[in-house]
Amino acid sequence: MRRIVWSLMSVAALALAGCNSSDSSQQASSGGESASAASAAGPATKANAVSGTVALRDPAELSPAAKLEIKLIDVSDAETPPLGTKTIDPVGSMPQSFEIEFKPTDVNPNDIYIVQAVLTDGERSYTAPLQSPVMTKGAANQVSIQLAPQQTPGEKELAAFTSVQKQIGGMKITSGTKLEDKASRSWQVFREAGEVKFIREQVDLNDKGFTSTDYAYKDGKPWVVVQQKKASKDAKPTSTEQAGWATDGTLVLKKQLSGSKSESLSDDAAADLQKQATAILSLATNGKNK
Repeated sequence: MRRIVWSLMSVAALALAGCNSSDSSQQASSGGESASAASAAGPATKANAVSGTVALRDPAELSPAAKLEIKLIDVSDAETPPLGTKTIDPVGSMPQSFEIEFKPTDVNPNDIYIVQAVLTDGERSYTAPLQSPVMTKGAANQVSIQLAPQQTPGEKELAAFTSVQKQIGGMKITSGTKLEDKASRSWQVFREAGEVKFIREQVDLNDKGFTSTDYAYKDGKPWVVVQQKKASKDAKPTSTEQAGWATDGTLVLKKQLSGSKSESLSDDAAADLQKQATAILSLATNGKNK
């Protein structure tokens, strides 16, 4: 009888041990899943820092000189200096991760803070079309910023030139011609409010080819010149040269296009276009330049 009782007690003890072992395994498994999930979410954000990534909206090849500047800014008070900054120079490649620490005592919960990122690569800059608020007003301390390319100074001048070019049909037009030893020249002058805005010139260089040039002016000075070079009048352009100057006279547009190839126009070639613009303005206006 005692043997039977001891046997039953042994079975019960083994069953209880098995249940405890099963519960422990489930708890360990549950704990492991939580740790895994936390790891996937990434490290917790510091209370005294903002972090995130900066990427390009459209892929672009950056030069070794590209530099990324990131600032934590109070947009509610323009006079307040940035709470923190980070510079990545050289950038190397995108996207880039960042972290900017700040003093919590410097944060006003009633103000609005953003992370501002600017990528500069030569004349090209990249900025974010949308602001990236952080810290206050329910915003998180982590952001993902996408940057879009901005027009270079030269591209801005060329866009403005194209806008004027589309308006010349509504301007007052005069024309003229000149026969030279090695060239036949004709032009049209476009005026607005008594001021020369545009000149379109065609030059037949006989066996040396043909040029078709658009000159735009501001305050009587060459502004943008676009010249097409051809084998003959009706032939397709073999190359197109573009040059443009800012208000202070700085050369900001200098590009040469040959088919699908684009390269920088030399300073000497740009200076020659500027000289041509000055010469045709004097010729077409009888030296009055207006």
